[in-house]
Amino acid sequence: MTSPQTQAPGSQVDPDATLRSIMEGTATAKGDHFFRSLVQYLAVSLNVKASFVAEFNAERTSVLTLAVWVGGEHVPNFEFGIEGTPCKHVLTGAIQHFGDDIQQTFPTNELLRQLEARSYLAIPLTDDSGDVVGHLAVIDDKPLEADERELSIFHIFAARATAELVRRQAERELDDSRKREVRLRTERQRIEAEVAYLREELRSRSDFSEIVGESDGIWKVLRNIDMVAPTDSTVLILGETGTGKELVARAIHKNSKRHNGSFVKVNCAALPESLLESELFGHEHGAFTGATQQRMGRFELADGGTIFLDEIGEMPLPAQSRLLRVLQEQELERVGSSQTIHIDTRVLAATNRNLLDMVDDGKFREDLYYRLNVFPIQMPSLRDRREDIPTLVRFFLTKLSERLGKVIENVPTSIISTLQNYSWPGNVRELENVIERAMILTTGDSLQLPAGVIPTRKGRSPKNSALRPLTEVESEHIRAVLDHTSGVIAGPNGAAKILDMNPNTLRSRMEKLGIKTERSNEA
Repeated sequence: MTSPQTQAPGSQVDPDATLRSIMEGTATAKGDHFFRSLVQYLAVSLNVKASFVAEFNAERTSVLTLAVWVGGEHVPNFEFGIEGTPCKHVLTGAIQHFGDDIQQTFPTNELLRQLEARSYLAIPLTDDSGDVVGHLAVIDDKPLEADERELSIFHIFAARATAELVRRQAERELDDSRKREVRLRTERQRIEAEVAYLREELRSRSDFSEIVGESDGIWKVLRNIDMVAPTDSTVLILGETGTGKELVARAIHKNSKRHNGSFVKVNCAALPESLLESELFGHEHGAFTGATQQRMGRFELADGGTIFLDEIGEMPLPAQSRLLRVLQEQELERVGSSQTIHIDTRVLAATNRNLLDMVDDGKFREDLYYRLNVFPIQMPSLRDRREDIPTLVRFFLTKLSERLGKVIENVPTSIISTLQNYSWPGNVRELENVIERAMILTTGDSLQLPAGVIPTRKGRSPKNSALRPLTEVESEHIRAVLDHTSGVIAGPNGAAKILDMNPNTLRSRMEKLGIKTERSNEA
């Protein structure tokens, strides 16, 4: 790079020569080198005492110089507040020119005093959004006129300086972003390691061996079991059929202080209504026809332990009233007896039904619901934790191998994908049945999934699906009929015939609903 030649004091500035000089000196430079070259060539070419380029801080209260040229040499960068300086005026976004006597305008500015400044010229550096991010300035110890050509030079190199400053800020932001990314990645790894440790610690201190899975849904269930098991609180386990509600109940019992007591299961849906109260609360000899001897009920058998009331939503209302008393008072009377029996039994209940809807329909006691719903645990459906399917498949292969006398070593990825793409309305129980069928039909040590092992089900609308506008339902039905007729509207096999409509009426309705088909214009 050719060094600029210092001009004699008071010599006339040639704007074209200045432009060429600065362009030649800064064309290949970038970064700090560009800014240093810019202020040097600008000061020498304009024959001024000092020049600098500076960047405003985020609060616009101070500036940090990026390059400074004073008295024929570069000086170290520095930071200064803009209050009481001409630099503050640059924030207006306009060129600031003080041709003479600048110290009288800014009498408290120490920098101007040290430079023996008389004149000042600065141009703001603005980004694409129009915000002032910095400025380029020259200061001289003699009056400074700024004609149109000199100002044009300032504009040209201010644009170049702006581009470099914006590039510099972008690099800094990118570097900060990369550092943040590294920090976030490190923090994520730390959290994942901590979660893995806590999960392992949870499994090691509690017996959850029958509950298989690593998904967030399952770990939420395990955390809830871990928290509620040591207490005597009533637990209501909610979830679809086959999600493993009984396994949760057994895990709560095993990890409770009652684990040495009995775990008594009652399937409320499997017992006739006439016998349910006798099964739960016991009966005396002669209490009803066939009661040939006294019998203890399930609650008495579970005294000191846990009773699990499965399918609690199927319990008839009379039995619900007696159950409510047991929950409230921990006492009962056998059928046919007036003697009160005190018990110490923890109650766990499960259902695949919406008990609140049943309360609204008058089929379930509201007071009993709130007694049962002390600590609800929601079991996730298998379709909501598909990532657990590979683990469950391996678990069932191991579990079933001894009973079936087969050892399956390999599970093809394609089979895992097929299993994960199925909706599993029967949840984990259905998956176990499918794996057992597949193992029976498999020849060799690689699991096979012959056609028909996974049942084909027609699509069903959810029972609790949201009500939709009539036009939406009508549009869906017309589209389904048109799909069936391959777009044919008229004729004996057309959509109009199936819908019992005039073809023209159907076309008009289709147009109103925005339904188009390639064959809609057929006669």
